[in-house]
Amino acid sequence: MISTIIGLGNIGKKYTGTRHNLGFEILDRLANSWGIKPGLSDGDYYYAEKRLRDRTIRLIWPTTYMNNSGLAVAQVVEHIQLSPNELLVVYDDFVLPLGRLRIRPEGSDAGHNGMASIIYNLNTELIARLRMGVGPVPPDVDPVVFVLSRFEEKELPDKNKMLDKAAESVLYLLEHNIAEAMNIYNPAPEEA
Repeated sequence: MISTIIGLGNIGKKYTGTRHNLGFEILDRLANSWGIKPGLSDGDYYYAEKRLRDRTIRLIWPTTYMNNSGLAVAQVVEHIQLSPNELLVVYDDFVLPLGRLRIRPEGSDAGHNGMASIIYNLNTELIARLRMGVGPVPPDVDPVVFVLSRFEEKELPDKNKMLDKAAESVLYLLEHNIAEAMNIYNPAPEEA
């Protein structure tokens, strides 16, 4: 059962509000709603925890920068003695249109460097993930430049609606199985 939420992003003010930092934004929302604050850990990540019913739920912000996220996640797994099936990794995806969520119980990195690093360092693709759409990438724009850019003013309502839904889906996943969550949250808003 999922007990640890890993939000992917880049540490530092220059990355705040960028498309690539949605994983951090979800954790910030959850932490705020639970009245908890992240603190330093013994590894390369910030850490916060909350008791929900009879379980401890952990929020993890890696500080290794996106492309080395797996180093921090491997530390978390070792320090807390977790198995990969207790993790949920939350991150942006420029292949999905803005506003779209995609929950999966496992799979390849699909070109996302943060997820690739986690798969490599844990040596498994059996890791649940929640991808949040930030696309499409405009023609003639480098995807790296795109994901490190901030949202345009006109995109903010869709972004905020998606973040609300994503936070809701994380809470749902803590209490239910992934198949149920996929049925509810994966369809496009007009299909749901």
